[in-house]
Amino acid sequence: RIPRYVCSMNPPVFHLPDDAPGKEVRAAAPHVLVVKLSSLGDLVHALPALDTLHRRLGWSFDWVVKEQYADLVALFEPVDRVISFPRSWNRRSARGFVVELRKRYYHVVLDMQGLLRSALIARCARSTLTIGPSFHREGAFLLYREVAGTRNKHRHAVEELQDFARHLGIASPEYRFPIRVPEYPPPATPRPHVILVPGSRWATKNWPGERFVPVAAHLVDSFHATILLVGDDHDRQVCETIARELKRPASVFNRAGETSLAELVALCATADLVITVDSGPMHLAAALGRPAVALFGPTDAVRTGPFGKGHRVLVAPVACRPCFRNRCRYGPAPPPCMTGIHPDEVIRAAVEVLHANTLQRVGSGSRGASPAV
Repeated sequence: RIPRYVCSMNPPVFHLPDDAPGKEVRAAAPHVLVVKLSSLGDLVHALPALDTLHRRLGWSFDWVVKEQYADLVALFEPVDRVISFPRSWNRRSARGFVVELRKRYYHVVLDMQGLLRSALIARCARSTLTIGPSFHREGAFLLYREVAGTRNKHRHAVEELQDFARHLGIASPEYRFPIRVPEYPPPATPRPHVILVPGSRWATKNWPGERFVPVAAHLVDSFHATILLVGDDHDRQVCETIARELKRPASVFNRAGETSLAELVALCATADLVITVDSGPMHLAAALGRPAVALFGPTDAVRTGPFGKGHRVLVAPVACRPCFRNRCRYGPAPPPCMTGIHPDEVIRAAVEVLHANTLQRVGSGSRGASPAV
């Protein structure tokens, strides 16, 4: 049920349809603020909860996010306004951020990050009610009026963030990722288009770059695939090495460090397969309905794997995983949980996913249609 003080706030309440789980809730268009600063995958995970509230209650959202992710959040359909958290924090940028944050009064603030910094931002906003997540840390709960749900880390992050909708008395049987796909034409090259994502924010999550070479070579030779290498500036060198070792320049395109977030959305939306480590592009592709072969080491796919159906997750049979460590206890070399995944396993999984995707398109009469988002 909706807390009574939420129902009694101005502007006046309105009544939900008879089949809605809550009896009363806020007016149709209250001002609601979301605080979720990073990272790419975490931002995508929060979207279904907002979509639930948007569809059932008509709510739209302002969103505080790190400046480098603002262009991505601007593509989320339930978001009306993006408030950028500055990269460099000084007196001038801090003042400008606070002024922008406090321009509007918010009836509800949802801190979906759960850290002290995000809780302080939520508290700084002019609001009546601040709700934090069950996975709060660093004493952030001291700054919340309500906590959504009960701590349970044995579920996917998408499911965990739905606690916010449940806390407000709203539930949804389906989780959607409404993302506006920009109008970027796909590469005019043979299909299937296969995206390779060799890098992540943790070195322990990375598969050795040279192992992507036989996988990509097999897909080019057997399927006449086009390979698109994706990553940020830190991944440029490993992507250059993969492209050079493949020795198939007409079929391989290195986009590492050259793709904006809007272009990345467009690329992922038209990909036939994404082969990736645990990374932001993996979550984005899954949200856009694109099949993924995901290589997992120190992290747990139950919690942060590609969400939805049609994906394949590969792990090595080592006893120490998942350890959730960004430094391997066995030394600086690639960890055994990643080196234990053989290229032949990845090739088999990729071939199976491509065949299944082809059969699905033929069965539905579709020829490379864009995914519904």
